[in-house]
Amino acid sequence: MTAPEAPAPSSRRYLIGGKDFLARPLEPGLHVVATPIGNLRDITIRAIETLAAADLVACEDSRVTRRLIDHFGLATRLAPYHEHNAAEMRPKLLARLAAGEALALVSDAGTPLVSDPGFKLVEATREAGHPVIPVPGPSAPLAALVAAGLPTDAFFFDGFLPVKTVGRRQRAKALAGVPGSLVFFETGPRLAASLADLAAELGPRAAAVCRELTKAHEEIRRGSLPDLAGHYAEAGEPRGEIVLVVGPPGPAAVPEAADVDALLRAALAEGSVKDAAARIAEATGLPRRDLYQRALTLAKD
Repeated sequence: MTAPEAPAPSSRRYLIGGKDFLARPLEPGLHVVATPIGNLRDITIRAIETLAAADLVACEDSRVTRRLIDHFGLATRLAPYHEHNAAEMRPKLLARLAAGEALALVSDAGTPLVSDPGFKLVEATREAGHPVIPVPGPSAPLAALVAAGLPTDAFFFDGFLPVKTVGRRQRAKALAGVPGSLVFFETGPRLAASLADLAAELGPRAAAVCRELTKAHEEIRRGSLPDLAGHYAEAGEPRGEIVLVVGPPGPAAVPEAADVDALLRAALAEGSVKDAAARIAEATGLPRRDLYQRALTLAKD
């Protein structure tokens, strides 16, 4: 009769489906580990093994990460690393890296460094000459982008929009010309106002509100920015984590020749041929060389 296998030691041990496994030792360095944004089954085997084998896991909120650690039966020690203690904790973490330890960095959910304070730690780790090892996985912006049904060939992630209307509108105006989909994080209390401000600056672009992704009450609502703003103003603030995806601008209309001439004449009345061509090129996107030649002709008339 074969003797039963000895249980794995508490260090580097993890559980999946009630079965006990032992993680391989880790390469020294900072392992940046993506964790689930809702559904714990979205975690990768590599992420579990990394968290199990790390000498320490630096996390935003130990209470949040503790649920993940306990779910997979890990015994790894946690240390809080967030915006309020980052300046104090960074030297301590760097000292452990200098001693040859393998540290893991996680956020509360998703991929670290996406709207969290991990950037400075990674920057300092690189500058100190220690390896930074990505352990990819779940990401709320990417999950929303692929489910929104909007163009994905080019996109711009901008984190949270400013809290106040003036700031939001200024930011939306600055992003109006980005030739791709826009991706934002947003909160329930601010969602309707943010949608209205985006509609005011970007017009009736197609958009999607992606709420509670991968969780039991996942919802993806499509519509134009004005329609979505009206819906949430009437329905009230939604609960949960929200990612907002806004489609790219439509193709710019090519101005008629007569309109271009009118713009050039007005610009020529205020400046030189060179300045007029440069000004109208910036306003219309038309080639400056062509506009210069046309401005020369109009200046002689």
